[in-house]
Amino acid sequence: MTVRLAVLGAGRIGQVHAQAIGAVPGAELVAVADAVEAAAQDLCERRGGTVRTIEQIEQAQDVNAVIICTPTDTHADLIERFVKAGKAVFCEKPVDLDVARARQVVDAVAAADGTLMVGFQRRFDPDFRALKAAIDAGRIGRVEMITLTSRDPGAPPADYISRSGGIFRDMTIHDFDVARWLLGEEVETVMAQASVLTDPAIGELGDYDSVNVILRTASGSQCTITNTRRASYGYDQRIEVHGALGTVAAMNHREANIELATAEGFTRPPLLNFFMSRYTAAYAAEIAAFVDAVRTGAPTPTTGEDGVRSLELAEASLRSVQTGRAVRLDAMPQAGA
Repeated sequence: MTVRLAVLGAGRIGQVHAQAIGAVPGAELVAVADAVEAAAQDLCERRGGTVRTIEQIEQAQDVNAVIICTPTDTHADLIERFVKAGKAVFCEKPVDLDVARARQVVDAVAAADGTLMVGFQRRFDPDFRALKAAIDAGRIGRVEMITLTSRDPGAPPADYISRSGGIFRDMTIHDFDVARWLLGEEVETVMAQASVLTDPAIGELGDYDSVNVILRTASGSQCTITNTRRASYGYDQRIEVHGALGTVAAMNHREANIELATAEGFTRPPLLNFFMSRYTAAYAAEIAAFVDAVRTGAPTPTTGEDGVRSLELAEASLRSVQTGRAVRLDAMPQAGA
């Protein structure tokens, strides 16, 4: 069975997913929709498919599944709309900016017996999966402490920040998902600090650019997350997991895996510069997993529930920043609902 897909949104992430579809056997890009028709046309010319409207894709008999890459504030309505149309849905994070609305969407998908996969591509990165496999094999014993470092080379444009829901919902949400995945148990309490250190304009938009979060589970395991919108040296993506028997770490990717030694000292190539190059393999593996779930009817590896749980952690982090206190997840509205 060939899974025939449509991409909704021909922006940066839509282009990444369209490229990934082309790398997956048994997947075909048949349609692209975008508010800017020229952008959709350009993507079709490069990756295949035809330009169609949202309405045409919704009614199309030759589309099995859609990949939603539109602005965040459109995600919830589009998920419900396409699930009702009988199509499997892959949606970029987050499901919505509001936990209650995200929960409503996930419940609607379940009621319709639909398929929803949420885009948390870091779970599909080859290095991170090898790290997870070492944990699952018991190589480092019980997980006790995790450190997640995620630093962007620079901030996105102001118009993006104004619609993103803020750094916790937009950026840190990836780390929240990885933390849950690696901890192997749900988070009980959240403590967060946030500042505006890189650009005052970000603060004027009501957001932060530099944050640290400590997550704690009921058993006492901890995860520390550090994020910033400015890393002058490249896209910094590292994980270290400390356990009772040892430590496992995944390090940064560079333009080449070499080290040069001369009389002037030791040098290495620079880091990859952004997520589109750093996570190319992860995006392809993510879409392959979605296509496989559509084809076989198996559960998706990342679910709407994962999207809700990570959004709850984002909300708890923001509340912690605002109150200066640790926040229990079971005290949050909609938590665990």
